[in-house]
Amino acid sequence: MASTTDQTNTSSIEDAEEVSKSAQTSLKRARMLFAAPEFSVVDADIEALSRQRRRYYLTGQVEAPTGNTKSKKKKGSTALVVASHKGNSSNGATVETVTDESSGGGTLALPPSEDEGRTADVPFASAGGGILVKSGDSRRAVDIPTPQWHAPWKLSTVLSSHLGWVRSLAFSADNKFLATGSADRTIKLWNFASASVGDESSLQLTLTGHISPVRGLAFSDRLAYLFSAGEDKQVKCWDLETNQVIRHYHGHLSGVFCLALHPTLDVLVTAGRDAVARVWDIRTRHAVHVLEGHEHTIASVLTQSTHPQVITGSHDTTVKMWDLVAGKCFTTLTHHQKSIRAMVKPTFTHTFCSGAADCLKQWQAKDGKFLQSLTGHKSIVNAMAVNDDGVLVSGADDGTMHFWDYNTGYTFQKTQAIVQPGSLEAENSIMAMAFDATGTRLVTGEADKSIKIWKPDNDASELTHPIDMPGWRKKKIAEAKQRY
Repeated sequence: MASTTDQTNTSSIEDAEEVSKSAQTSLKRARMLFAAPEFSVVDADIEALSRQRRRYYLTGQVEAPTGNTKSKKKKGSTALVVASHKGNSSNGATVETVTDESSGGGTLALPPSEDEGRTADVPFASAGGGILVKSGDSRRAVDIPTPQWHAPWKLSTVLSSHLGWVRSLAFSADNKFLATGSADRTIKLWNFASASVGDESSLQLTLTGHISPVRGLAFSDRLAYLFSAGEDKQVKCWDLETNQVIRHYHGHLSGVFCLALHPTLDVLVTAGRDAVARVWDIRTRHAVHVLEGHEHTIASVLTQSTHPQVITGSHDTTVKMWDLVAGKCFTTLTHHQKSIRAMVKPTFTHTFCSGAADCLKQWQAKDGKFLQSLTGHKSIVNAMAVNDDGVLVSGADDGTMHFWDYNTGYTFQKTQAIVQPGSLEAENSIMAMAFDATGTRLVTGEADKSIKIWKPDNDASELTHPIDMPGWRKKKIAEAKQRY
C-alpha cells in the first residue's frame, strides 16, 4: 500500500517537473521573442510568417499565411500581431509592449524579467504608461452599401383649384381618382389620368361639410367610401355613389390630424391634438379602443395587417407601437429629439420610416429595432412617401424635397419647390405627398395652394446622372466614426 502511494507521489513529481520545464521553455521563448530590439523576431520562419501576415492584412494582395498560427481573416476583424517596442519607464526598467490589433488596436505594457525563474518587481501601472488603451485602426473595415440607381424626378403638371393650403392627399384603390383636402375646408376629387396631362376638366367633384381644414383622407379598398378628418374634431364617412356623408365618428376632444384604414379589418384609426388614437368599427361607429399614452399631438398613424397593427408618431418625439387586440402600447421608441410629423411604410420590406426636424429614421416594424438615420434636411419634415421601386421622398417646411434610396439611405436628388405666381415666397412648404398605385407619379400638396405632379426623367441614365460614390463613401465613413 505504501509502495503504491510512493509511486503515485513519484509520478506526480515527475509530471510537475515536466510541466515546469515546458512552462520555462515557453516563457524563455516568449522572452526571446519580446526581447528583440526591432519589430522582428528571433526565429527566421516566424519572422517571415509575421511579415507575410502583415502584408496580407495591409494590402490583401497575397495569400493568407498558413502554418501553425491557425489565423484566418474574418470580415471586420484583424489577426493578433505581436510586436516588440522598447521604452524606458520612470525607474529605468525596460518596458515592452504587445499590440493587439484584433480588438481595434491597443497597447499593453509588460515589465521584463530579471532571469528565467522570476519576474522583476516592477509595478504594472508605473511601467511607462502601462495601461490598455484603444487607438484608431485605419484598416478597420466600414461596410459601404452600393445604392441602387434611380432616375431623377421632374415637375410635370401643376393643378390649381384650392383656396388654401393643401394638407392631405389620397388615391383610390383603382388609381382612378385623386382626393385632396385643403385649409379652405373642401375636399376635391380629380380624375387622375386627365389631371396628369393638365386637362382642365379633370376636377370631378367638390365635397363640402367640414368647417375647418381637412387634415386626413383615406379611400376604402373594398367599398365606395371616402373617410375624412379635420381640425373641427369631426371624422366623416362619404358615400361616393351619393356624394353624401353617411356616418360620423364622434369622440375626439380636439382637431383630428391623421387617419388610417386597416388593410384587412373594417377598422378605422384616427388621432390628433388630444394625444389619443381612437380605433373605430366602421359599420357600427363604436370606438373599439382608445389608445392613450402620448403626451402631445399625434401627427401620423400607420396600420398594417401584421403585428404591430398600429404605429403612431407624436409631437412628443416618440413613436409608439400598439397591440390592437389588447389596446395597449408594448414598445416606445425615443430616438428622435424633435416632433414627429410624418411616417411611411413600404410594401417590399417589413420596416417603416419616421420623419422629424432632426432627421429621418428607419425601424424594424416587428420589434422597433433601429436601423439607420437619414440626415440632410434642415427644416421640419411634414410629409413622406415611398414607392415599390425603393424611392423615398421627404418634403420639408422650407420647400426642399429629398429623394432617397430607401434601402441604403443615399440621397440621389435634392430639389426646391417654386411658389406659383401670386403667392408669397414663404408659401413654398410641402404639406402632403403621395405616390399613385403605379409608383410612377408623385403628387405633392403645397402651401401655395397648388397640387404638383412629378414624374421620373425618362431621358436620364447612369451616365448623365451617376451615383456620387466618393461623396457617399465619405459620408458613410464619417457616420461610422461618429459615436451614438
